Amino acid sequence: MKIFTAGKQQDLLRETRSKMTKDLEVERIAKKLDRMVHKQDTDGALDLLRELKNIKMSLETLQLTRVGMSVNAVRKQSSDEEVQILAKALIKSWKKLLDGSEGKSEEKKEGSPMRSSSTPKDSFSSDKNSERSGDAPLTPTTPTTPNTAALPPQVTSFPPAPVTTDSVRNKSRELLLAALQTGDDYKTTEVDCEHLAAQIEEQIFQEFKSTDMKYKSRLRSRISNLKDQKNPDLRRNVLCGNILPQSIACMTAEEMASAELKQIREALTKESIREHQLSKAGGTETDMFICSKCRGKSCTYTQVQTRSADEPMTTFVLCNSCGNRWKFC
Repeated sequence: MKIFTAGKQQDLLRETRSKMTKDLEVERIAKKLDRMVHKQDTDGALDLLRELKNIKMSLETLQLTRVGMSVNAVRKQSSDEEVQILAKALIKSWKKLLDGSEGKSEEKKEGSPMRSSSTPKDSFSSDKNSERSGDAPLTPTTPTTPNTAALPPQVTSFPPAPVTTDSVRNKSRELLLAALQTGDDYKTTEVDCEHLAAQIEEQIFQEFKSTDMKYKSRLRSRISNLKDQKNPDLRRNVLCGNILPQSIACMTAEEMASAELKQIREALTKESIREHQLSKAGGTETDMFICSKCRGKSCTYTQVQTRSADEPMTTFVLCNSCGNRWKFC
């Protein structure tokens, strides 16, 4: 059994944290490149490729993110010569990692997160074949779920949601992203808001299985509450992970409400209870009122001054037959 000193544990913790951050960053860039290919608009691809160039790529990251397919797809679709040159250079440098790993078999754990079932070597060879035949490689559509179990408890990380080509769902994710980035809280938490927004949208979609009115209504309520300037605690709790995506996706309006609004609702509830108690305790029996429920005339009424002295009194009426209560001024 291996025994690690405190220094080695800290080094291992930093290494694990750095690796997971790098994987999520590469995955984010790969998704953006996939969306550019899908929309047939590669504006901004050069900046993303430059980001990839500055990242020290590992064989494991290539296997996890399948970023090679995304870069090659952008290279084939873009008419920008600089994009094509940089994409070719990246693919060439990554192929060296694969060439160096030939002859070494890697066992795949059951349920291991991959953007596709094929290996990185297969992806590059398929890219090569498609380049010869003139066909563009297929873009990945299988969801990715990086393993975050190795992260220390204090690190907030959300696995990326599956990529979708549905325009309504993509627009919903953009609106959720804008809501999460209201204010500067997202900068201090350093969480990937794009992944978090996709996770929340995915949880809502999985509940309704469609983008119908119920789905849209649920999205609107999440967005309005997250953008509410009077309720910053909700947004902060979601960003730092205290409220998980599956929780915010199904919370009621009362649960998402700000502390101030909860106090107002509590006060109104107490007032309503008091009014009912006043109308039930004592009172004068009369047949001047007709119950709207049972149409009976056996009632008891009480008049209370609930407003200022120059305002008329409020009359509380109780139906002795069915227990229905109402009030009027």
